[in-house]
Amino acid sequence: MKVTSFGLFWRASEIDWNPGQGNRNGFRLLGRIGANRGNIRVADFRHQQGIYILFDEYGPAYVGLTRAQGLGKRLKDHLTDHLQDKWDRFSWFGFHPIGNPDPRSRILQLNQPDENLTDDTRTTIGDLEALLIRSIGPKRNTAYPGFQGAEEWTQIDYEEQEKYIGRLGA
Repeated sequence: MKVTSFGLFWRASEIDWNPGQGNRNGFRLLGRIGANRGNIRVADFRHQQGIYILFDEYGPAYVGLTRAQGLGKRLKDHLTDHLQDKWDRFSWFGFHPIGNPDPRSRILQLNQPDENLTDDTRTTIGDLEALLIRSIGPKRNTAYPGFQGAEEWTQIDYEEQEKYIGRLGA
């Protein structure tokens, strides 16, 4: 599984989360590449699956993942759950590749990834979440998941290298 697209520091305030009556989940997470006619590409990442990070004014506040639900649903849930008013920006890293444009809107759609997001890839996504949680240390995550089949290594301070090397024996 590989990241196929990403967005950095998107602002929640720049998304219309409630676009009108009867369209409760009709909002879109649009992104673009290019800006000029003829070379601009636009895609809707609402149904993207992968990893996301929520940021507050002090930095990363929460790391999450999307498996069955799309990115848009997870983000919208966080507007009203225990993270309400505790984040204003987010970054995301998605696994669904960009596909062809919708014939009506010309907005690029997301294809299914080459591999299913099940069994083995669930482990991969869980490992990525663990990596981000452990490397960033977001203050609102309460669980610190581990990596399957991995060992944790601790750095040896340069002043203690000889001491530990000496303990290796011959």
